Amino acid sequence: MTQTRLLPHQNSRLYLTDGGFETTLIFHEGWDLPMGEAFVLLESEKGKNAIRGYFDRYLPMAAKHGAGFILESPTWRANPDWAAKVGYGRARLAELNRDGIKLMREVRAKYESQHTPILISGCIGPRGDGYDPGKLMTPKEAGDYHGWQIGIFCAESVDCVSAFTLTNVNEGLGIALAAKQADVACVISFTLETDGRLPTGEPLGEAIEIIDRKTGASPIYYMINCAHPTHFAPALDDKADWIKRLRAIRANSSCKSHAELDNSPELDTGNPRELGAQYADVLRRFPHINVLGGCCGTDYRHIACISDACGGGNRHVSLS
Repeated sequence: MTQTRLLPHQNSRLYLTDGGFETTLIFHEGWDLPMGEAFVLLESEKGKNAIRGYFDRYLPMAAKHGAGFILESPTWRANPDWAAKVGYGRARLAELNRDGIKLMREVRAKYESQHTPILISGCIGPRGDGYDPGKLMTPKEAGDYHGWQIGIFCAESVDCVSAFTLTNVNEGLGIALAAKQADVACVISFTLETDGRLPTGEPLGEAIEIIDRKTGASPIYYMINCAHPTHFAPALDDKADWIKRLRAIRANSSCKSHAELDNSPELDTGNPRELGAQYADVLRRFPHINVLGGCCGTDYRHIACISDACGGGNRHVSLS
C-alpha cells in the first residue's frame, strides 16, 4: 500500500493516543456494552457523536504539545466471533468496520495540522478473551481469522493496523503474517501478567523474538497494553536487543491483576499523576519509546498527566 505519512518508528516525534475507550464509555458515560462491543455505537448518530466527543477530549492535548496522535478505530471487538455474540453477521460487520475508519478520517480532518500529524490505525482485538488465552489457534488459523478484518482496513487505506490485548505468540504471529501478506504496516501489542510475562507464560522478549524471526521483523514495532507499569517495567531488559522493538505503552490505571479486575464491580482509575510519573521512569530507561496512551481505567486526565510528565511534543527520541 502507498504510505504518505511517517509512522512512529520512522519519526523522532512523540505520539499520543487515547485512553481506555471501552471503560470510559461503560463506566463514565453509561453505555451498556457488556462485552466492550463499542463498534455498535457506529449504528446511530448518537453513538457516533459519543465517539466524536470522546476524541474531542484528546486531540487538543496533542495540538497543545506539538505531538502527533494515533487514532484507533472503535473496532476492538468488531471481529466475527465477538460480533456474533451480539447478533451481527459478517456483511453488516464489514460495513461497521468501514464506518469506523471513515469516522476516524472525519476526526483527523478536524484536527490535523502541520504540527499535529494524525495517523489512523485499524484496531484489531483478540479472537478470545483479552485476559485468558483459552484455546490457542495455530498461526495459520489466526492469520486466516484476522485477515478478514485486515483486508477491510486495507481497502480503507489505513496508515497501519494494530492488534491489541493479545495473550499468546501464535495469534500475534498469525496477525503479523496476514498484515505482511496484505502489505500493511502492523503493530503487535501484548497484555502481560503481574510477573511481566504473557498469560501463556512466555517472557515478552521471547515473544517478540519469535515473531520477528518468523516474519523477517515485519511488525513496525511492538506495544504493551492492558497491564500496569509496576507489572512490566521490572521485566524490561535494558541490554536486550529486542527492547528496541518496543516503542509503545498503553498501560492500565490500576495495579490490580487481571483476575482482580475481572472480579471488580467498580472501575479503578488509580492516580493519574502517579501513572504519569511511572511512564516518565520507563522513558528515562528507554528513550526510544515514542507512542504513549492508556488502557483500562484511563481517560483524558491520565493522558494529560502522561504527556506533561514525558515532555509533550518537545521531547524527541532516537530512531535507533
